[in-house]
Amino acid sequence: MLPYLTQARAPLTRDICAVNEFGETCTLAIPAERALTLYVDKRELVTLMTLGAQPELLVLGFLRNQRLVATVDEVESITVDWEVGAAAVKTRQGISDIEGRTAKRVVTTGCGQGSVFGDLMAEVDQIKLPEASLEQSQLYAIVNAIRLQETTYKSAGSVHGCALFRGDEMLVFVEDVGRHNAIDTIAGWMWLQDVDAMLGHDKVFYTTGRLTSEMVIKSAQMGVPIVVSRSGITEMGVEVARRLNLCAIGRTTNRRFLCYTAPHRLLLQPELTGFRLPTAA
Repeated sequence: MLPYLTQARAPLTRDICAVNEFGETCTLAIPAERALTLYVDKRELVTLMTLGAQPELLVLGFLRNQRLVATVDEVESITVDWEVGAAAVKTRQGISDIEGRTAKRVVTTGCGQGSVFGDLMAEVDQIKLPEASLEQSQLYAIVNAIRLQETTYKSAGSVHGCALFRGDEMLVFVEDVGRHNAIDTIAGWMWLQDVDAMLGHDKVFYTTGRLTSEMVIKSAQMGVPIVVSRSGITEMGVEVARRLNLCAIGRTTNRRFLCYTAPHRLLLQPELTGFRLPTAA
């Protein structure tokens, strides 16, 4: 049974006045940023800084990616009230040992600094990603789809965007003040849509942010075997991606990219770049 979710939307931008290099006053839009304190079964858990576009999905995905709930059926309801800046989660059976499971907190490298509970590497080796591959032409189509997407970033800047693709078909696009919020929102959407059962396993995750270890782990927990970033990757991100056999592709701009791990998942088409790869002597 799916949980009851409110639909508490908030304005994504606000107008402010600023002074430009000529000393002129101008009006421009900036992203909204608001605090959302998460309560689980009346217990305060964490405060998330968010844009506020889809807070219920953000909360659901946060619970999933923190491994606090195993299935969407465990959640009875998520109620968001922006007047008090709170999200109240009610579970059906409670969360066993929630105090112990949330006692150890790691501050992440994400913009706005999120939190990850427990050992970052716990259960990583138990994740088995599906076999899937991506053609180079599909990678270029993904980059182009993001370029054409209407975004808050284009009008106001200062936000991260994430998207989920099936091949080069965009399934969902999310923006937030931090990339962790954006990926958690997508995780919540995937759970509600039962994406793996309905749409198969050949998904690709795209982010404008860098691929750190926690971003790679969250993608793997969502069952996504290929991640693409406009930015680069960290050393720990590479190590985790290698352990998971996850294909991490970064520095994707126009027709340029770097495939850091699991290159067998990327089906190269060098003729698309205008030159041929050198062959072994």
